[in-house]
Amino acid sequence: MKPLQRKVRIGDALVEDGLITGEQLAQVLEEQKQTGRFLGQMLVEKKLVTGQTIIVALAKRMGIRGCQLRRGLFDGQLMDLIGREEAKRLKVLPMFKIRDMLTVAMAEPQSLPSIDRLRQMTGCNIRPILALENEIIEAIDASADSAPAEGFLSAGEAEQVEYVEDAPDDEAGLGNLESAEASSPVVNLVNRVLLRAIKDTASDIHIEPDMKATRIRYRVHGILRDLMRPPAGMHSAIVSRVKVCGRMDIAERRLPQEGRVRLQAEGREIDLRISSMPTVLGEKIVIRILDKQRLSVKLESLGFRQRALDSFLSILRRPYGLVLVTGPTGSGKTTTLYSALSVLRSPERNIMTVEDPVEYQLDLINQIQVQESIGMTFARALRSILRQDPDVIMVGEIRDELTARVAVQAALTGHVVLATLHTNDAAGSVARLVDMGIEPYLLSGALNGVVAQRLVRTICPNCLETYQPAESLLREARLVDGAPRTFNRGAGCPHCYDSGFAGRAGIYEVMEIGPELRRMMRRDVSTQELREVWLKRGGTTLRHEGVLAAIEGRTSLEEALSVTHSEEEHCPASSAGEPHGEPAAKVQ
Repeated sequence: MKPLQRKVRIGDALVEDGLITGEQLAQVLEEQKQTGRFLGQMLVEKKLVTGQTIIVALAKRMGIRGCQLRRGLFDGQLMDLIGREEAKRLKVLPMFKIRDMLTVAMAEPQSLPSIDRLRQMTGCNIRPILALENEIIEAIDASADSAPAEGFLSAGEAEQVEYVEDAPDDEAGLGNLESAEASSPVVNLVNRVLLRAIKDTASDIHIEPDMKATRIRYRVHGILRDLMRPPAGMHSAIVSRVKVCGRMDIAERRLPQEGRVRLQAEGREIDLRISSMPTVLGEKIVIRILDKQRLSVKLESLGFRQRALDSFLSILRRPYGLVLVTGPTGSGKTTTLYSALSVLRSPERNIMTVEDPVEYQLDLINQIQVQESIGMTFARALRSILRQDPDVIMVGEIRDELTARVAVQAALTGHVVLATLHTNDAAGSVARLVDMGIEPYLLSGALNGVVAQRLVRTICPNCLETYQPAESLLREARLVDGAPRTFNRGAGCPHCYDSGFAGRAGIYEVMEIGPELRRMMRRDVSTQELREVWLKRGGTTLRHEGVLAAIEGRTSLEEALSVTHSEEEHCPASSAGEPHGEPAAKVQ
């Protein structure tokens, strides 16, 4: 689309749309005369508008597309096409190039002389995109640290990744692969991806084949984000490099494989778990990043509210019995178990775990890796552990009746047993174990408590703002007493990739088993009856805990509702429109 010749002024566009007043604009313009700063940047800092609002208002008048610049949205290597000085003079930033079409972010996309100059310098057709001038200048300065065009990683940066455990020298095809890839972009690209993921606290890296390119994404705070798209022709080499690092068979491409590697990066030790899966277009690789420094083993730092924390600690201090942690995959169950073990860890106790896999190695704890290929299953390891004079046993997951039965028997014979189970809530874990074949009278004597949990994204502190949710959301949260309520949310900024969230925290429902619940379990009552009695005795549900987290300002109300189940099916009506349990007004 041919850009317009008419120059559009930011202040005039915002006033015309009623987004700011003329008085506000005049005040900021007066301050700008004294400071010489960018008008758009000042308006955003004063929270009169957001950067996205400015872009939308200007792009609508110019008839072109606009965007907010952020990390990962542009290729810093393209800066060599025009040079940084010329880019600053023209107020432009090359973003990405597809064949002979170069997409360029411009502060003045209506400037035909600038577009002609770019066309002459690059030999490409130019597609202008509107962006704020201050963001363009910041991106140009940031690109000074980008990798050179001939590679993906500078030599100094490549040295930051050191593989502690790599494939042996006699690995099939290793010598040829290393000689072919030495000093090539492939090794540097893999190192760069790992470094970027570690710096951004990602939990997983996905390397996926696509029709036209290799798609590399990573999961940050539970959400997958695009990282880069190398050419499709590099996919096999990238996969081979990762498989070599993980001690996997690079010649086998038809069957799934698993591997692991330990490396030094950012001054600390990182464990990587690698999984390959054949697909129609080629092999897909998923790398799980296990950063020991990111492991929080203090219960107080996981997000427990004080009442739930006190209840959980009371359960853990009992001399024997079964403690369950439930939730879906990726809800932080393993972290909660490790934190519980840190409470119980002592030179006076023999603590043993059975895990698949052993994600983090802890002091004073004997950890056993399940290997089903050689017959080392959860149940077999548990039976052997009971002959090792244990005080505390941790089972990574109860998957079948045999494992469940051994765990219950161990809890009944004087051991503290911690385990995970996949159920939607705390009360449902009782029915799940009964369905596995555990007799209710045995379970009622063994089970001390259940923790059900979810992870919610926490609000980015750099773009935090207050808002009033829609009436429908308040009704869903059962906050319909008519009182005006203000919640926090993130507006979106470059620090959080415009998501509004930075980091995650847990929400927990803790069901401590007392005498009345034990009697009900012995009679094999329904989950519904068990849950109702527990709630009447002061229990709180995940939905309640999530809403309280939103009221406290730790997350948004939308996020809290999205990760928890509605209580309408199994909870009695609450009074005064408050969530179940203690009213929000009493939260400290």
